[in-house]
Amino acid sequence: MQKQQIMCKEIESFDFQSGGEASSNLKNILRKLGVNSDLVRKTSIVTYELEMNVVIHSLGGEITALISEEELEIRVDDVGPGIEDLDKAFTPGYSTASNEIREMGFGAGMGLVNVKRYADKLTIESSKENGTHVKVLIKLF
Repeated sequence: MQKQQIMCKEIESFDFQSGGEASSNLKNILRKLGVNSDLVRKTSIVTYELEMNVVIHSLGGEITALISEEELEIRVDDVGPGIEDLDKAFTPGYSTASNEIREMGFGAGMGLVNVKRYADKLTIESSKENGTHVKVLIKLF
């Protein structure tokens, strides 16, 4: 079955005021669709972590969610500067967030670690020239 887009939201760089809106919106949509609460929670964590990575580390981007009977797909596409070392980015506690960001309570180095933990499938492509492109699949059964 073909996937249907259920959400698309632009994410602004350093817009902490709106940070978390996409994950909250998606959570509400999934609840209305009757998705299991454990899957809604898992999806909310994944979406929030990815959304905040765009806010903190990029020049802006977009989160899109698509759904089919079998799975939920979350895509995050941002504009530069890319992830310099993907292996390190998956190391618990590793963060390139500035001291200012850490003082705000972000940048603990658990974002991609949590995404990987809750995703059934995760792919990331990242470069300075093309930004970062993440695709997460979460099975709905």
